[in-house]
Amino acid sequence: MKGLNVITIGLCLFLGMTSCKQQAAMQPTAGTYPLITLAPEDRTLTVSYTAVIEGKQDVEIRPQVSGFVTDVLVKEGAKVRKGETLFIIDTIPYAATYQQAKAAVATAEAQMATAKLSLEGDEELYKEKVISDFQLQTTRNSYNTAVASLAQARAQEASAANNLSFAKVTSPVNGVAGMTSIRVGALVSAATTELISVTDNSQMYVYFSLPEKEVLSLTKQYGSIDNTVAAYPPVSLTLNDGSLYEQEGKIDVISRIVDKSTGTVSLRAIFANPDGRLMSGGSGKINIPYDRKGVIVIPQEATFEIQDKIFTYKVIDGKAVSTQIKVFKINDGKEYIVEEGLKEGDVIVAKGAGLLREGTPVAAAPATDGATKQGE
Repeated sequence: MKGLNVITIGLCLFLGMTSCKQQAAMQPTAGTYPLITLAPEDRTLTVSYTAVIEGKQDVEIRPQVSGFVTDVLVKEGAKVRKGETLFIIDTIPYAATYQQAKAAVATAEAQMATAKLSLEGDEELYKEKVISDFQLQTTRNSYNTAVASLAQARAQEASAANNLSFAKVTSPVNGVAGMTSIRVGALVSAATTELISVTDNSQMYVYFSLPEKEVLSLTKQYGSIDNTVAAYPPVSLTLNDGSLYEQEGKIDVISRIVDKSTGTVSLRAIFANPDGRLMSGGSGKINIPYDRKGVIVIPQEATFEIQDKIFTYKVIDGKAVSTQIKVFKINDGKEYIVEEGLKEGDVIVAKGAGLLREGTPVAAAPATDGATKQGE
């Protein structure tokens, strides 16, 4: 009996010790961690969108008359002026047609003058009752026909003159000439043959798109599309080689149409291009800055996520307390701007939040590079 009591007492002691060890194991282990005391800061965040670059004007030069090219005056890649002759199409047939049209005008003018004399004579004879109404009206109709013939001849002369002038193909804009495969002797057709393109690249248009929801949010914030355009800060452009274009641009147009296939709205920014560095047809990324003043900023490594919700550990009475936060939708991959859940003066664990447990005793770690002591 005594032996049984001894066994029972020993078992109770063993179970008690095991329970104490389990409870001790369940208690969070105190540790030292880098802490941050939060204070308002200013940040500029940038979001980038794929963009297409086009010249202010991209004009395809096509002939307005057909014929053989007799001279190519433009140099590929050269700057050209508005009205400068680029190509000459064989002028001989058009000059001949023009001369024929001028002769037809002279003939029509003579016929009209003769008809006018006849009319004036018949009007005098009619007054003296020498001729009938019918004969006078016939003469008057002949005169009107001569007037119409002269007008037609003059129209044909103008058309022939235009065709002759069109044989000299000129640039409609100031810009830079593109490449051309047209050489002397080539046969070109009116309106169908592309001779060359001229790009006015003194200013460049950069086109990109934003999601419809973002545009709606901006128009709600500023009251209208026009106000949104006016409120946009200057934007920058990253080129395909990764370099940042030295000129800043300005968003000047927001489309009022949503692309049904993509759910996006097109925008346009305009950039000066004094050195011609930007080329029409190129691509890049438009960078839009968002300035935030007096905001709470925390490292992303001070947070952890559970079911798409973001948490951080706030230090309260020396213990880690998980706190849900809401952050600004745009970030740089290193920091979050906190919009809800934290305030100035709060102390949080700056690093290793994913390894902590609720209620863990926390002490400030010694200051090192990249870590901030509590209260600093």
